[in-house]
Amino acid sequence: MASANIDGLTIAYDLIGDSGRPWVITPGGRFSKDDPGLSELAAALAERGNRVLLWDRPNTGASDVCFTGDSESQMQADVLAGLIRHLDLGPTVIAGGSGGARVSMLAAARHRDVTAALAVWWISGGVYGLLQLGAYYCAPSARAAWDDGMAAVAALPQWAEAIERNPANRQRILDQDVPAFVESMQRWMLAYCPCEDEVVPGLSAADARAFDVPTLVFRSGASDLNHPRATSERVAEVLPAARLVEPPWGDQEWRERQTARNRGEAGGLFVRWPLLVPQLQDWADGVLA
Repeated sequence: MASANIDGLTIAYDLIGDSGRPWVITPGGRFSKDDPGLSELAAALAERGNRVLLWDRPNTGASDVCFTGDSESQMQADVLAGLIRHLDLGPTVIAGGSGGARVSMLAAARHRDVTAALAVWWISGGVYGLLQLGAYYCAPSARAAWDDGMAAVAALPQWAEAIERNPANRQRILDQDVPAFVESMQRWMLAYCPCEDEVVPGLSAADARAFDVPTLVFRSGASDLNHPRATSERVAEVLPAARLVEPPWGDQEWRERQTARNRGEAGGLFVRWPLLVPQLQDWADGVLA
């Protein structure tokens, strides 16, 4: 594992492959680059002649925590663009699923210079899918800080891995000003509110329609309430250079992976992501030839 200083933040990353077309893979949730399936996805792409960046977003894995920006996703998207520039990768295929899809879309939209193409799957959306994100990722921290101060925030399970993997993160949390931190959490929560004029939180339909990057969108399962099929179809409809395709798994993929993880079974949410590689490679070869 390597690290880079991006705008004052230490960001952990891995580069797989010595040369070839650059890719970056971003997972969802607050899961790290080391979650099962991600290194296997990167290795499979590298075996096909690509150079693949895996990274821990701020607030995940071994990277620093950070509470700035209009939303957590926007802050992470800007850091990703900075990391791509720092590593001098050039225009990169930016890809990700779930929260990583949102971060990837924002990075591509906000930083066209580092973007060669975009591939996304499991795109969060809908009233339930978005409001539960704010309720899970922001509300407990806001409540803990307001009631009991920043030490209570540092004790929350949402920050356990970030502190375990990067012990200095505990002090970074403790150093936050309580009113400013609560305001940040409320601002981040507000960003998840479903808006008809946004394709995903932070990306307006107007900006999406001006998006000229080749994009591959994997259709979400009809059974998936967190990543509604309608959201994936709308993204593919609005982005002018998008192609909508079926994923290499069945309709129940998200529910099955989530159930397995909740039961503590082997694998994780992303364990079958390597199945995407043939479609990703064929598409990139076609649009970036």
